[in-house]
Amino acid sequence: MAGGMRGVNPRQMQRTMRSMGIKQTNIENVVEVIIRTRDQDIVLSPAEVVCIDMKGSKSYQVSGVETVMAAGSAGSASGPVFPAEDIELVMSQTNCDRETAISALEACDGQPAEAIIKLMSE
Repeated sequence: MAGGMRGVNPRQMQRTMRSMGIKQTNIENVVEVIIRTRDQDIVLSPAEVVCIDMKGSKSYQVSGVETVMAAGSAGSASGPVFPAEDIELVMSQTNCDRETAISALEACDGQPAEAIIKLMSE
């Protein structure tokens, strides 16, 4: 079959997965998912989460719109949220680190072009 999984009956696929001991369920009412690292919090909001249970071993598949914040600021009302693309744009155009880019975006009300100009004029 050249198209991969194209043409497979979804019910048949569910039956096959059940017979192999694989159960897949959507987790309802997910508002956001936070992935916390030492340097940053990656927030996916809105987010969809699917739990895949394979014979007692659970895996989670997460998808959503990504924003990045400084570490520890996820969920705080005072912590500004900037799209990852804006932070990466400022970093690539000014050769600065993530923290400097976020600080510049904070100082420029989240406007990447203004943050780039600010950093280049310093």
